[in-house]
Amino acid sequence: MLTRKQQELLLFIHERMRESGVPPSFDEMKDALDLASKSGIHRLITALEERGFIRRLPNRARALEVIKLPESYVPTLQPKRGFSPSVIEGSLGKKPPVNTAPVSANDSASASVPVMGRIAAGVPISAIQNNTHDISVPVEMLGSGEHYALEVKGDSMIEAGILDGDTVIIRNSNTANPGDIVVALVDDEEATLKRFRRKGGSIALEAANPAYETRIFPPDRVKVQGKLVGLIRRYH
Repeated sequence: MLTRKQQELLLFIHERMRESGVPPSFDEMKDALDLASKSGIHRLITALEERGFIRRLPNRARALEVIKLPESYVPTLQPKRGFSPSVIEGSLGKKPPVNTAPVSANDSASASVPVMGRIAAGVPISAIQNNTHDISVPVEMLGSGEHYALEVKGDSMIEAGILDGDTVIIRNSNTANPGDIVVALVDDEEATLKRFRRKGGSIALEAANPAYETRIFPPDRVKVQGKLVGLIRRYH
Protein backbone atom coordinates (compact mmCIF):
# COMPACT_ATOMS: atom_id res chain seq x y z
CA MET A 1 0.00 0.00 0.00
CA LEU A 2 1.15 3.50 -0.81
CA THR A 3 0.50 6.56 1.28
CA ARG A 4 -1.47 9.37 -0.32
CA LYS A 5 1.67 11.46 -0.90
CA GLN A 6 3.57 8.49 -2.34
CA GLN A 7 0.77 7.81 -4.80
CA GLU A 8 0.45 11.49 -5.72
CA LEU A 9 4.16 11.68 -6.49
CA LEU A 10 4.19 8.44 -8.48
CA LEU A 11 1.26 9.55 -10.65
CA PHE A 12 2.75 13.03 -11.11
CA ILE A 13 6.02 11.51 -12.35
CA HIS A 14 4.15 9.09 -14.62
CA GLU A 15 1.94 11.77 -16.18
CA ARG A 16 4.85 14.18 -16.72
CA MET A 17 6.93 11.46 -18.40
CA ARG A 18 3.99 10.51 -20.60
CA GLU A 19 3.47 14.13 -21.64
CA SER A 20 7.03 15.36 -22.14
CA GLY A 21 9.19 12.23 -22.29
CA VAL A 22 11.33 13.30 -19.32
CA PRO A 23 10.77 13.09 -15.54
CA PRO A 24 10.04 16.27 -13.56
CA SER A 25 12.76 18.00 -11.55
CA PHE A 26 12.80 17.73 -7.76
CA ASP A 27 11.68 21.36 -7.55
CA GLU A 28 8.70 20.59 -9.78
CA MET A 29 7.84 17.56 -7.64
CA LYS A 30 8.09 19.67 -4.46
CA ASP A 31 5.78 22.34 -5.88
CA ALA A 32 3.29 19.78 -7.23
CA LEU A 33 2.94 18.11 -3.83
CA ASP A 34 3.08 21.42 -1.94
CA LEU A 35 6.02 20.34 0.22
CA ALA A 36 8.29 22.78 2.03
CA SER A 37 11.59 21.23 0.94
CA LYS A 38 13.12 18.71 -1.46
CA SER A 39 14.11 16.44 1.44
CA GLY A 40 10.50 15.24 1.57
CA ILE A 41 10.71 14.34 -2.12
CA HIS A 42 13.89 12.36 -1.50
CA ARG A 43 12.10 10.33 1.20
CA LEU A 44 9.11 9.66 -1.06
CA ILE A 45 11.35 8.63 -3.96
CA THR A 46 13.23 6.23 -1.68
CA ALA A 47 9.97 4.71 -0.44
CA LEU A 48 8.65 4.24 -3.99
CA GLU A 49 11.91 2.63 -5.05
CA GLU A 50 11.88 0.25 -2.08
CA ARG A 51 8.34 -0.80 -2.99
CA GLY A 52 9.30 -1.47 -6.61
CA PHE A 53 7.27 1.30 -8.24
CA ILE A 54 10.19 3.29 -9.63
CA ARG A 55 13.85 2.78 -10.38
CA ARG A 56 16.65 5.29 -10.06
CA LEU A 57 19.04 4.71 -12.92
CA PRO A 58 22.49 3.80 -11.56
CA ASN A 59 25.15 6.53 -11.65
CA ARG A 60 22.64 8.92 -13.21
CA ALA A 61 21.66 12.05 -11.30
CA ARG A 62 17.90 12.21 -10.69
CA ALA A 63 17.01 9.99 -13.66
CA LEU A 64 13.89 7.99 -12.88
CA GLU A 65 11.96 5.19 -14.54
CA VAL A 66 8.42 4.17 -13.59
CA ILE A 67 8.25 0.38 -13.22
CA LYS A 68 4.60 -0.06 -12.28
CA LEU A 69 1.53 1.88 -11.16
CA PRO A 70 -0.98 1.21 -8.37
CA GLU A 71 -3.64 -1.37 -9.24
CA SER A 72 -6.30 1.25 -8.56
CA TYR A 73 -4.86 3.65 -11.14
CA VAL A 74 -7.17 4.44 -14.06
CA PRO A 75 -5.44 6.31 -16.89
CA THR A 76 -7.07 9.48 -18.15
CA LEU A 77 -8.73 9.23 -21.53
CA GLN A 78 -6.52 11.55 -23.54
CA PRO A 79 -4.24 11.12 -26.55
CA LYS A 80 -0.89 9.68 -25.63
CA ARG A 81 2.03 11.99 -26.23
CA GLY A 82 5.68 11.10 -26.11
CA PHE A 83 6.34 7.63 -24.76
CA SER A 84 6.48 5.78 -21.49
CA PRO A 85 8.83 5.09 -19.88
CA SER A 86 10.88 8.11 -20.86
CA VAL A 87 14.05 6.07 -21.33
CA ILE A 88 14.27 3.06 -23.62
CA GLU A 89 17.27 0.82 -23.83
CA GLY A 90 18.84 0.59 -27.23
CA SER A 91 22.03 0.05 -29.18
CA LEU A 92 23.02 3.44 -30.50
CA GLY A 93 25.41 3.91 -33.36
CA LYS A 94 24.30 0.86 -35.31
CA LYS A 95 22.90 1.95 -38.62
CA PRO A 96 19.62 0.18 -39.44
CA PRO A 97 18.59 -0.69 -42.99
CA VAL A 98 17.65 2.41 -44.95
CA ASN A 99 13.89 2.74 -45.36
CA THR A 100 12.87 5.40 -47.86
CA ALA A 101 9.13 4.68 -47.73
CA PRO A 102 6.85 6.48 -45.26
CA VAL A 103 6.44 4.50 -42.07
CA SER A 104 3.14 4.19 -40.23
CA ALA A 105 2.11 2.39 -37.07
CA ASN A 106 0.33 -0.19 -39.22
CA ASP A 107 3.30 -1.33 -41.27
CA SER A 108 6.22 -1.08 -38.86
CA ALA A 109 6.93 -0.82 -35.15
CA SER A 110 9.84 1.52 -35.75
CA ALA A 111 11.05 4.27 -38.04
CA SER A 112 14.49 5.37 -39.17
CA VAL A 113 15.49 8.80 -37.85
CA PRO A 114 18.68 10.63 -38.92
CA VAL A 115 21.22 11.54 -36.25
CA MET A 116 22.42 15.05 -37.07
CA GLY A 117 25.47 15.27 -34.82
CA ARG A 118 25.81 16.50 -31.25
CA ILE A 119 23.86 19.04 -29.24
CA ALA A 120 25.22 20.82 -26.17
CA ALA A 121 23.49 20.42 -22.83
CA GLY A 122 26.04 22.75 -21.26
CA VAL A 123 28.24 25.34 -22.89
CA PRO A 124 27.08 25.62 -26.53
CA ILE A 125 29.17 23.75 -29.08
CA SER A 126 29.25 23.96 -32.85
CA ALA A 127 25.95 24.11 -34.68
CA ILE A 128 24.16 20.97 -35.80
CA GLN A 129 26.19 18.89 -38.22
CA ASN A 130 25.17 16.80 -41.19
CA ASN A 131 23.54 13.38 -40.93
CA THR A 132 26.10 11.02 -39.36
CA HIS A 133 23.99 7.86 -39.20
CA ASP A 134 20.41 6.70 -38.60
CA ILE A 135 18.77 5.11 -35.58
CA SER A 136 15.61 3.07 -35.24
CA VAL A 137 12.92 4.76 -33.14
CA PRO A 138 9.49 3.48 -31.99
CA VAL A 139 6.78 4.96 -34.20
CA GLU A 140 4.62 5.83 -31.17
CA MET A 141 7.36 8.21 -29.98
CA LEU A 142 7.22 10.32 -33.10
CA GLY A 143 3.71 11.40 -33.96
CA SER A 144 3.27 13.77 -36.89
CA GLY A 145 5.90 15.97 -38.50
CA GLU A 146 9.58 15.57 -39.38
CA HIS A 147 12.05 14.32 -36.78
CA TYR A 148 15.78 14.08 -36.24
CA ALA A 149 18.05 12.90 -33.44
CA LEU A 150 20.99 14.51 -31.65
CA GLU A 151 23.58 13.08 -29.28
CA VAL A 152 23.74 15.02 -26.01
CA LYS A 153 27.03 16.45 -24.79
CA GLY A 154 27.06 17.98 -21.31
CA ASP A 155 25.12 17.91 -18.05
CA SER A 156 23.10 21.13 -17.95
CA MET A 157 19.76 19.27 -18.32
CA ILE A 158 20.26 16.52 -15.76
CA GLU A 159 17.33 17.63 -13.57
CA ALA A 160 15.10 17.14 -16.62
CA GLY A 161 16.43 13.57 -16.89
CA ILE A 162 18.64 14.32 -19.92
CA LEU A 163 22.17 13.05 -19.41
CA ASP A 164 25.52 13.28 -21.15
CA GLY A 165 25.61 10.57 -23.85
CA ASP A 166 21.83 10.34 -24.31
CA THR A 167 20.24 10.67 -27.73
CA VAL A 168 17.30 13.07 -27.94
CA ILE A 169 14.55 12.82 -30.53
CA ILE A 170 13.49 16.22 -31.86
CA ARG A 171 10.38 17.21 -33.80
CA ASN A 172 11.33 19.82 -36.38
CA SER A 173 9.67 23.14 -35.46
CA ASN A 174 10.53 26.82 -35.50
CA THR A 175 8.15 27.75 -32.68
CA ALA A 176 7.94 26.81 -29.01
CA ASN A 177 5.79 27.41 -25.95
CA PRO A 178 7.25 28.58 -22.63
CA GLY A 179 8.53 25.54 -20.76
CA ASP A 180 9.26 23.44 -23.87
CA ILE A 181 12.70 21.83 -24.11
CA VAL A 182 14.05 22.96 -27.46
CA VAL A 183 17.01 22.91 -29.78
CA ALA A 184 18.00 26.57 -29.95
CA LEU A 185 20.42 28.01 -32.46
CA VAL A 186 22.21 31.08 -31.09
CA ASP A 187 23.67 33.61 -33.53
CA ASP A 188 23.36 31.00 -36.31
CA GLU A 189 26.46 29.19 -35.02
CA GLU A 190 25.86 27.64 -31.57
CA ALA A 191 23.31 24.89 -30.95
CA THR A 192 22.14 24.11 -27.44
CA LEU A 193 19.41 22.07 -25.73
CA LYS A 194 17.56 24.16 -23.13
CA ARG A 195 14.15 24.96 -21.72
CA PHE A 196 12.51 27.82 -23.62
CA ARG A 197 11.24 30.82 -21.63
CA ARG A 198 10.26 34.40 -22.36
CA LYS A 199 11.52 37.30 -20.23
CA GLY A 200 9.60 40.34 -21.37
CA GLY A 201 10.70 40.95 -24.96
CA SER A 202 13.71 38.62 -24.61
CA ILE A 203 14.20 34.86 -24.89
CA ALA A 204 15.66 32.93 -21.97
CA LEU A 205 17.39 29.57 -22.45
CA GLU A 206 17.12 27.85 -19.08
CA ALA A 207 19.28 24.98 -17.88
CA ALA A 208 18.00 22.17 -15.63
CA ASN A 209 21.12 22.19 -13.47
CA PRO A 210 21.79 24.89 -10.84
CA ALA A 211 25.45 24.96 -11.87
CA TYR A 212 24.48 26.72 -15.11
CA GLU A 213 23.07 30.20 -15.48
CA THR A 214 20.03 31.04 -17.58
CA ARG A 215 21.14 32.81 -20.76
CA ILE A 216 18.99 35.67 -22.04
CA PHE A 217 19.05 36.91 -25.63
CA PRO A 218 17.13 39.33 -27.82
CA PRO A 219 14.75 37.35 -30.04
CA ASP A 220 16.70 38.03 -33.23
CA ARG A 221 19.68 36.06 -31.88
CA VAL A 222 17.79 32.81 -31.18
CA LYS A 223 16.13 30.44 -33.65
CA VAL A 224 14.11 27.45 -32.44
CA GLN A 225 15.13 24.40 -34.46
CA GLY A 226 12.84 21.81 -32.87
CA LYS A 227 11.17 20.49 -29.71
CA LEU A 228 12.07 17.48 -27.60
CA VAL A 229 9.68 14.53 -28.00
CA GLY A 230 11.69 11.58 -26.74
CA LEU A 231 14.90 10.22 -25.32
CA ILE A 232 16.96 7.12 -25.98
CA ARG A 233 19.64 5.90 -23.59
CA ARG A 234 22.20 3.17 -24.03
CA TYR A 235 23.19 1.19 -20.94
CA HIS A 236 26.78 0.01 -20.90
